[in-house]
Amino acid sequence: MNHTILQRRQQELSSYKIPVRQLYVLRIIRTLGQNATLSEVAKQVERETNVISKQAMRMEKDGLIRRIKNTPKSNILKFELTEKGLEIAKMSLESKSLKKLFSSLSVEERCQIESILNKILIQGNAKNRW
Repeated sequence: MNHTILQRRQQELSSYKIPVRQLYVLRIIRTLGQNATLSEVAKQVERETNVISKQAMRMEKDGLIRRIKNTPKSNILKFELTEKGLEIAKMSLESKSLKKLFSSLSVEERCQIESILNKILIQGNAKNRW
């Protein structure tokens, strides 16, 4: 089932040319807001900071995020969404395939499913290389 959902999500995202794993990072950055640091994002996706750093460079090049040094002397790297990244992150919450799949569930059940799917996605990403 997880594979089918990911395939449908990838089809929906194909017009934005963004892999599901980047969408997940966008959603994490959106959720973390001001606290979206390299180390916190890496912690949330259970990946090494160097892996997330490389991913962030690609996402910045694609215009999805901005990488910001806290201060010139600081080693803390923060992320923020660009308008394009925010648009895609918002769109991801309005997925047609997910709405259809979850339409018969209560709000509580949908929250539980979203939490479970996020865990599955994290575990899947931990096993696969970015």
